[in-house]
Amino acid sequence: TRPFFLYLAHMYVHVPLFVPQQFLERSNNGAYGGAVECIDWSMGILMDQLEQLGLSDNTLIVFTSDNGSRARDEGGSNQPCRGTKATTWEGGQRVPCVMRWPNKIASGTVSEALVTSMDFFPTFSKLAGESVSTERIIDGNDISGLMFDETNSMGNDVFHYYAQNTLEAIRVGDWKLHFRKGDTEIFELYNLRNDVSETTNCYNEEVEIVVALSAKAKAIREDIGDEALGVVGRNNRPIGRIENAKPLTEYRKDHPYMIAMYDLPDMPTMSG
Repeated sequence: TRPFFLYLAHMYVHVPLFVPQQFLERSNNGAYGGAVECIDWSMGILMDQLEQLGLSDNTLIVFTSDNGSRARDEGGSNQPCRGTKATTWEGGQRVPCVMRWPNKIASGTVSEALVTSMDFFPTFSKLAGESVSTERIIDGNDISGLMFDETNSMGNDVFHYYAQNTLEAIRVGDWKLHFRKGDTEIFELYNLRNDVSETTNCYNEEVEIVVALSAKAKAIREDIGDEALGVVGRNNRPIGRIENAKPLTEYRKDHPYMIAMYDLPDMPTMSG
């Protein structure tokens, strides 16, 4: 009888891969394939529960991810995109976004618009009949028009690829300009509609586009900063912190925890 919000972050396809035996045995892609099926199975459990509660037709479900695969022979792949997790190549940035809302979102609707998870907050607020604060800048846009396939609805025309606090690339429309990777300055321009794999550098041929994107990059640096260039940004805010924070859980010898050794190069793929 009351509105609810559930955020469920799966551990399954992140290493180390701990997969129940029944999923591992029928996988064609080792532990990773079994982990993917685990997510499918758990989504089925959630869907069944919503159906039993009579909430299936009145609940918006969004399935997405946080980043691309690290692609280290563990089963994951970002093909045909270049790059891996923790990079600003498309392989590190593009993720699925699947939405289900019967009688609201038309079945089979596909959008190629550019959206980000930052758009969820203003979008969900709009759908819930709430307004977002006007006293501070909100990172994100209402994309409900895209969800409902409304005429003239658009996503984000500009996207800024930050690595931590450093701007490494910018996209405007189909064009993406790279300036830096880590400590190395680069000069690469790609048309993502024709070349999502980022293999054909058009930097020297499309001078006007380079100039236009560089100007937009300069504007966002002045707005929120660029650590590599020493630019602070007029709207850069310090990280929020909680004083005297108390964890919700704590380690006890009589209550063991599974500790995931995230992203260590020598962490073997677990299989069982």
